[in-house]
Amino acid sequence: MTEGSAPSDMEKLFGAFAPKLVSLTDDVLFGDIWERPELSPRDRSLVTIAGLLAGGNIEQLNWHIPYGLNNGLTETEITEVITHLAFYAGWPKAVSAMTVAKRILDAEKEESR
Repeated sequence: MTEGSAPSDMEKLFGAFAPKLVSLTDDVLFGDIWERPELSPRDRSLVTIAGLLAGGNIEQLNWHIPYGLNNGLTETEITEVITHLAFYAGWPKAVSAMTVAKRILDAEKEESR
């Protein structure tokens, strides 16, 4: 965290408990990898959501689906990638991911009313 800036989500989550993980996430993953110009943030979000689903890391979708929306993904794109991957990553993973996506997307719609 730079002086005077708000703490990152990882800093809030782990702070002094796991400072190296916070640093690697903030400085390397989001400070370097996500900033590379070869893929847009939107495309990185779509790939990340797909990768998390395929790996069964469904809990991480709670952060990455809203981040993907902020990066320009649409509800249709998110639900379509989950549907598509049901056949490649497994039905239970896709159903679990769609459950998370539905909850988040429904909440987004409710907030915008």
